Amino acid sequence: MSLLLEIPDHVAHAIRLPATEQRQQIMTELAVALYGRGILSFGKARELTSLNRVEFGLLLGHRGIPRHYTEQDLEDDIAYARG
Repeated sequence: MSLLLEIPDHVAHAIRLPATEQRQQIMTELAVALYGRGILSFGKARELTSLNRVEFGLLLGHRGIPRHYTEQDLEDDIAYARG
């Protein structure tokens, strides 16, 4: 399934970015917002961007958005690391 987001022309023209950067910037802003609200996981939000895991994590940090990492996530990671 693919989702098409329509932005009215008058709004698109008001975006203060070069046309070549608009799509990627909008996808990044959407990814950050959805992750910040807990709507998307880190991995799925990152997929909306052109950023790797480290870059996306740094972006969240710069924006003051905490990582959603629970004690259960930590336990799972430790168990995985132990094999």
